[in-house]
Amino acid sequence: MHKPAALLCLLAASAALAEDLPRVEPVEPTDPQELEASIRRGVEFLVGFQNKDGSWGNATRTKSLNIYAHVPGSHLSYRTATSSLCVSALIEVGPETRAAVEGADECLERGEKYLLDVLPTVRRDEIDVLYNVWTHGYGIQALVRMHDRHAGEAELQSLCKNRIRDQLDKLMRYDSVDGGWGYYDFDGVVQTPSASSTSFVNGTILVGLAEARDIGIEFSDAERAMIDKALAATNRMKKPDHSYLYGEYLKTQPMRGINVPGGSLGRSQCCNIALRMWGEESVTDEVLTDWLHRLFARQGWLDIGRKRPVPHESWFAVAGYFYYFGHYYGGLCIEALPEDERPLFKDHMASTIMALQEADGSWWDYPLYNYHQPYGTGLALQTLVACRAAAEPAGEPLSVQ
Repeated sequence: MHKPAALLCLLAASAALAEDLPRVEPVEPTDPQELEASIRRGVEFLVGFQNKDGSWGNATRTKSLNIYAHVPGSHLSYRTATSSLCVSALIEVGPETRAAVEGADECLERGEKYLLDVLPTVRRDEIDVLYNVWTHGYGIQALVRMHDRHAGEAELQSLCKNRIRDQLDKLMRYDSVDGGWGYYDFDGVVQTPSASSTSFVNGTILVGLAEARDIGIEFSDAERAMIDKALAATNRMKKPDHSYLYGEYLKTQPMRGINVPGGSLGRSQCCNIALRMWGEESVTDEVLTDWLHRLFARQGWLDIGRKRPVPHESWFAVAGYFYYFGHYYGGLCIEALPEDERPLFKDHMASTIMALQEADGSWWDYPLYNYHQPYGTGLALQTLVACRAAAEPAGEPLSVQ
């Protein structure tokens, strides 16, 4: 890049950091029929993309650069975490939407069986890689939704709870010595990961654990200590403006691009709602509202990184895979606000996500082997479900509000 162009980009980024908190104006209300049509198209994609064994995604469609992965462990982690998101999405869209899509109920049943069979087999990929932590976090969320869906089926509900306890056991094995979870441990030489945790992994898992708590999962003293350590680690990465360090290893570089609001835009929603769900009083309605305004007013910083094949190559070191991740947790933040404050953000969220749906009904933000379309669609569908009107009867109730 020529020096004048680089200087202009630097000045623009500096100006964005120096601005007052942004505020978005109302947009045209979402047409409920268009919203439901978009959701149905996403469900149709998941039904058509499912593997024969009930999972979603595989290790094909490689590119010249892929995230560091081991065979077969990393791909079992990717596939099972992706499948967990897809199962959660198919449950959250509700029985009426599934009934409108041929094969959707059967697809969901195959996905549930896959998770019940395979989740117990997922563990640390290799000494230096722990992508399995994503599986444990999203697996717990899927199991919570499966438990709620099968109300009245005591045996199946008990099995779901047993599988949650198994994922808890895995999380106990793989949490960092400093608290929380990370997905790399390149200096690791012992069983307990020695690398520091990453804020957004902590947020992901803490949300899943809060949902498990809310269906009656009781934590042992050791498990509660693990959770408290993860909360403490996440709070250590929280800056006064509720942007979050990418990982605790960057604590000496708080103003590095990835750690300022533009770089934290895809993480703050997740970390804020996770801390809120565990009783963190500093995460007020005002904090959630401020960061939702930021998400929509400045989401261009996320969108510029969307679909780029190289992680962190965009402004503020944003990676493409934060796009639907950040909006999904933004949806959870919307649901945590008082009901009269939600419509503004629901309309922004719905118009943003619906506009990015692909011709085949999917959503994707980062080319990752053949996992990106199903994981992106799983996240986007759950985000759109959060955009439904309060009186909309089509969705089954979420386990956490």
